[in-house]
Formats: sequence, C-alpha cells, structure tokens
Amino acid sequence: MAVNRTPTALITGITGQDGSFLAEQLLERGWRVVGVARRSASPHPWRIAHLLEGPGPRLEVVEGDLLDLGCLVDLMRALRPDQVYNLAAQSFVPTSWRQPLLTGEVTALGAGRMLEAVRLAAPEARFYQASSSEMFGLSDREVQDEDTPFHPRSPYGVAKVYAHHLTVNYRESHGLFAVSGILFNHESERRGEEFVTRKISRAVARIHRGQQQRLALGRLDVRRDWGFAGDYTAAMRLLLAQDQPRDMVIATGHSWSVEDFVRRAFAVVGRDWCAHVDQDPAMLRPAEILALRGDARRARELLGWAPTVDLDGLVQRMVEADLDRLGPS
Repeated sequence: MAVNRTPTALITGITGQDGSFLAEQLLERGWRVVGVARRSASPHPWRIAHLLEGPGPRLEVVEGDLLDLGCLVDLMRALRPDQVYNLAAQSFVPTSWRQPLLTGEVTALGAGRMLEAVRLAAPEARFYQASSSEMFGLSDREVQDEDTPFHPRSPYGVAKVYAHHLTVNYRESHGLFAVSGILFNHESERRGEEFVTRKISRAVARIHRGQQQRLALGRLDVRRDWGFAGDYTAAMRLLLAQDQPRDMVIATGHSWSVEDFVRRAFAVVGRDWCAHVDQDPAMLRPAEILALRGDARRARELLGWAPTVDLDGLVQRMVEADLDRLGPS
C-alpha cells in the first residue's frame, strides 16, 4: 500500500525577505519546508522566528553553503525535495561594487552549484532561480519583458545574468524543470535596512518619534517598479506549477521615483518630506540605472498572477511596521 508523502520544498536564502514569505505560503499549503542557512548567518533570524516555534507545521532549517557543492549534493540526497528555490545571493547592489568577486562566487557560481546538485542528486525536482530586473540595466526600452536584451550595470547584475542563462542551459541541456522569475523590485516590512525603501520607512518612523532629524539619500529621480514581496513569492510558486517550464517577468507595470516613495512615506505620518530630506552625492552609484518598469503580461495570461498591493498600500504597510517596532509613542 502506497504511503502518501508530504511534498518537500528546499529554500536557500531562508533568512531573507523572500525566503520568509515563501516559507509561510508553502507551510500554509501543507508542504514540508526546509530552509538552508550558512552557519555564519544571522544568529537572530527575525524574519522567520515565528515559523520556528509554536503549534502546527514548522519550518526546518539546515546548515548549507552555496560555495560547497558537496554539501548541496548531500542535502539533495537526504531531503529528496520536490521543489528547490534558489533565493540566496549577495543581493545588495552597492556591496557588489566593493566585493565583486564574492558576489560572483555566491550569486553566479552559487546558482551553478545548486543546479549541478539538483542534476546529480534530485533531477526530478522543480528548480526556481531568482533572477532580477537589475539584469536589464541600461535598457533602451521603456518597458522590459522576457525578450528585452540584458545590459547589466553592476557586478550584481552581471552575476544574475550568468545564473539566469545557466538555468536556461540546464533546462535545455539536461532536461531539468528549471525556471527563472525575473522579479522587479519588491519590498515589505521585512526588507533589510540597507535597502533604500526600508531606509526611508525606518527614517520616517524615527523622525516622527523624535529619534532622528534628517534622512540622507542619493538621487531622487531614479525610477523603479516596486511591488509587495508576498505577491512576488506567490508568483514563484505559480512558476513551478506550470505544465511546461517558462521564464517570466514579475512586475506591477508601474514606475515610481524615489521622490514618489519618500513623499508617500512622510504622508503616512502627516509630514512634509522636503523638511527632512537631504541629497548626498556620496551615495550615488558608480553606474546608476535611471529607470526600470516591467511588463508581466505573460505571468498574467499564463499564471493568472496579478499584484494585490499597490504602492500606497506597500508604503503604508512598511511605515506602520517601523512605527510598531519603535513601540508606543
């Protein structure tokens, strides 16, 4: 008599923003979820703390490193995952300029090691690679879709292009069910404080509570297609549920400037952003991408995916979460 086996998902980058939302969604759907974390990762994984304790199905976390192929092969053989989500990366663009080789090792070759581990030890697993709108870089098109050429403008973007093309190669050459989601910027209250959106929401909360006076930013005219991270991790799941593996852009289709984000964030607490924001030339990137906007038509038509949180809702969610973190006023 056959025994029903709980489907297993393996997630790298489990302590990050996307890993936490994806793990929540899979656990809610009855999956066994195993997250991979480096031994040197944060000893206080606050994004997933609520998934590690309490009643019901809980997240499992195992040690692993994208720099160690043998370790990854052992994990595949031991866990026999049905789905593998490679979300781990050195993902902060400014750091990729200071540490370009490390970025390449983790973000580019790390994806290669994950693909090779799947090929060797879990070839039936469905593999998701976290691709990025940063791959488009200096695009000559106003809107970017799956057919837009890549022109990355940072070591991070270059590393993501390598990982993206290698995923295609493993799909075509080895027959793996391997797909990439080309995700445009996606934010939440779980975003790291080094990223501009969370830097803004945190500063607004602190300024409103009298704990900070000014907010220093680089260019305010840079435009991005910002969505909610929970919507984008839902798209990851849908990408692995396709009948045939296809790469897709995930985006809102709207473009907003940093100034637009700042204005909305200060409006949440009833303040004029102009009275609190300074522009700092030292914060400019060596090769800035001025505008990105995605066309997710393929995801809408083939996956039935659409964002559920607009920019106003996203900004309010982030600012209110940072106010809550500061405690009662």
